[in-house]
Amino acid sequence: VQLQAFGGGLVQTGGSLRLSCAASTRTFSSYVMGWFRQAPGKEREFVASITWRGRSIYYTDSVKGRFTISRDNAKNTVLLQMNSLKPEDTAVYYCAAKDDLRDYDSEERYDYWGPGTQVTVSS
Repeated sequence: VQLQAFGGGLVQTGGSLRLSCAASTRTFSSYVMGWFRQAPGKEREFVASITWRGRSIYYTDSVKGRFTISRDNAKNTVLLQMNSLKPEDTAVYYCAAKDDLRDYDSEERYDYWGPGTQVTVSS
């Protein structure tokens, strides 16, 4: 599975960005999809994940109410809508895929990763 994230950029505090991740696989709906981020000098952290048909969604506490993850299995795409952005959201954002739901917030459990996309929120 090859993943490619798009949509990063520079935005002011309070602004919005929408990240998209395109997957090159015929079995996209068989993967749990996740978004992670890595800020400068910090470890990569879980942001959000969504199950195969989107019935279950999980967020890290710091983005709840501001970020929305969704997927379109017909288009092999997972989205991350980011609203009310804060400077602390500045990071490289990665999309990832895994087969099962165990440890959905653990990067070690994800099998496939795309190159990241930079999100910078200016104060």
